[in-house]
Amino acid sequence: MSNVRQHKFYKKLLIMLVTVLLISGSVIYFTVDIHTLRNLDAFQPWSIMLGIFAVGVGLLLDGTRLMHLVKISNENITLSQAVQVVFGNYFLALLTPAGSGGSIAQFIFLRHAGVPSGKATILVVVRLLVSILFLFLSMPVIFWYDPNILPWISDSGLIVLSICIISGIVFIVWAIKTNFLDFIVLKTAKRINRCRRKKLFAFYHDIKAAVLLLLSAPLSMCRIFLESGLSLLAIYSVVPFLLMGLGVEANWYIIMGRMIFLNLLLYFSPTPGGSGIAEGGFILLFGDLVPSGTVGIVAVSWRIIAEYIPFVIGFYYMIKVFGRDFLSSKLTR
Repeated sequence: MSNVRQHKFYKKLLIMLVTVLLISGSVIYFTVDIHTLRNLDAFQPWSIMLGIFAVGVGLLLDGTRLMHLVKISNENITLSQAVQVVFGNYFLALLTPAGSGGSIAQFIFLRHAGVPSGKATILVVVRLLVSILFLFLSMPVIFWYDPNILPWISDSGLIVLSICIISGIVFIVWAIKTNFLDFIVLKTAKRINRCRRKKLFAFYHDIKAAVLLLLSAPLSMCRIFLESGLSLLAIYSVVPFLLMGLGVEANWYIIMGRMIFLNLLLYFSPTPGGSGIAEGGFILLFGDLVPSGTVGIVAVSWRIIAEYIPFVIGFYYMIKVFGRDFLSSKLTR
């Protein structure tokens, strides 16, 4: 029985990998010019090494912030266990729409590290919320330095959009803290069927518990928020390093801003791991900053360094920690 499950898993894994590669490859093929392949060796080796180093620093910070986050919940995990959670997230996130599988992987590794199920669920939600919160709060600064990122919206429109985003975040936190949102959820639940009502209550319970955990230790959460920001910025800095390796003068404000904007969109991508949307969005956002014929290869190199290498390491940890039949284990179920 175990062998049958393993066979099914590897078959599904192969299909999903081929799907991701086909989507990404198709976008690159149909959106870049024929000179792209001639630029495969255009990067300076030091730029690639700096990119890999930056991603490594970002993932390490991601692990330390998880350790500090777990500590707030009165649990403890080692740095090694935290790193396994981080890489496990990359593994399943790349294979599922909007990276939803990454949450499952994080939960599994946290449970394996001894964190109770209820706390593990909340910690996964908090980790996601902190990252998204940093990206959202960065948007006003991005729009200020790079108003052309959304050329079809005026400067005043961008300012209004930024104010609405921040106001919405503040309102949601206030509504949850004062239980005002409970009333809205209950009213909404009465208008939907039983199955959807159950899902709504479960979703709201996790979000509320996560927000209350965020508010329970403000000083510690400031540290975690700072680590989250530094982690994301370190990972995104692989792009300016790659551009510098091509001899392009990198405008860090513009490049990092557009990377933040792109990765915020990827959180809501319907494709596995954002494949296709990541490459297409990169080409759209950076086409005017990169020499002709190189934007496609920069997009591919960025995905390999920042996504596919961590994916392979995450797959290794999945097999190492849970064995080849980890999908049939009691913990996974």
